[in-house]
Amino acid sequence: MSEKKAHKELTNKIAAESRTTFGKGVARKLRAAGKVPAVVYGHGTEPKHISLPAHEIALLLRKANAILDLQLDGGANQLALVKDVQKDPLRQIIEHIDLIVLRKGERVEVDVAVHVTGEPVAGTSIDLDAKSITIEALATNIPQNVVVDVEGFEAGAQIFAKDVALPEGSVLVTDPETLVVAISIPQEQDLGEIPEVEETEEAPVEEDAAE
Repeated sequence: MSEKKAHKELTNKIAAESRTTFGKGVARKLRAAGKVPAVVYGHGTEPKHISLPAHEIALLLRKANAILDLQLDGGANQLALVKDVQKDPLRQIIEHIDLIVLRKGERVEVDVAVHVTGEPVAGTSIDLDAKSITIEALATNIPQNVVVDVEGFEAGAQIFAKDVALPEGSVLVTDPETLVVAISIPQEQDLGEIPEVEETEEAPVEEDAAE
């Protein structure tokens, strides 16, 4: 995939407006007006405080590590990577977004989710020890996730970070010996004798009741 094509597929144009007023009250008014407060920083530049359209940004943030093509006040565009999203824990409304300035051809470190596919041998279970790994990749070619296929794996099998297939051009940052996925045998068999123990414990209670 060419860099130009990757840029087109993985970035999203969105209008951004500068803001010079701050505080919780201002943020509430912005959200009431259908906007989300955000800040853009990085590469030694002064932080820029902006607002983004709430509905559009919510749709774009459905993808992990979203790259935004900000059109600030209708002027020049600026690429930015979504670094942090703060949400109301109850209503899940986006309260604030942190964005990192990107430059053409830049490589960045990002956390990428681990997606497990396939079915291991019958009677075993999948233990996901690391839900994500950190990689370094071109800003315009960040994967949504990395895939670990456990089809046919037997109990005792282990997949470490070094075993995970990465997209072309990406480099592993996470410790290579980090355990990502393990195949094990469920321990439910240990609970088989619980009913018998309960019956033994109930007997004295019944005798006391009779007295």
